[in-house]
Amino acid sequence: MSKNIVIAIDGYSSCGKSTLAKALAKKLNFIYIDSGAMYRAVTLYFLRNNIDLKRPEIIKEALENIHLDFQTLNNETVITLNDEDVSKEIRQMHVAEKVSLVSAIKDVRVEMVRQQQRMGKSGNIVMDGRDIGTVVFPNADLKLFMTADPQIRAERRYNELISKGEKVKIEEIYDNLAKRDLQDTTRKESPLIQAQDAIILDNSNINESQQLEFALKHLKL
Repeated sequence: MSKNIVIAIDGYSSCGKSTLAKALAKKLNFIYIDSGAMYRAVTLYFLRNNIDLKRPEIIKEALENIHLDFQTLNNETVITLNDEDVSKEIRQMHVAEKVSLVSAIKDVRVEMVRQQQRMGKSGNIVMDGRDIGTVVFPNADLKLFMTADPQIRAERRYNELISKGEKVKIEEIYDNLAKRDLQDTTRKESPLIQAQDAIILDNSNINESQQLEFALKHLKL
């Protein structure tokens, strides 16, 4: 296999991008990079440090103090924020409610793309997010664009949070996803759009094994 194969998976929130990306990385022995987790980690840092999103100079200064990485602990990929494992905290609702606002900031996106491309030089990778196939790795070897019925997405996210002990209402999840879809697709900086050469994967009515098979079928190594 040639060096530095890149698989880019873009799509809407709670479409199972990370589930597929993890499965592909495991199957192919690639590195998995969750770009969405990176924006969540930045959001967490901003919340912890009361960063004013309306002050570009404060944002730039804060970004200089953020270093993100992915590590494997107990056979699980975790994201570290300045060497702290924040994998669980970034999935909480207080972060989810702000992440689209933070990810729409140009300076944040420029820095995250820089860090993502740094990670991409380390070997064969699978990366999922919103602009991986359009901005971060426009020459990716395989681009997938994932979508699913909004109600199904909300139910999946609800079940995931409930299983982790979170107390949430499905209506709250549905509204949050709708709001994030609007913000992600209409933001000025790197909006969520399907790359022209991306393959659409609607997983509303297929299981995890079927979507993995779909992706592998389209990957030409």
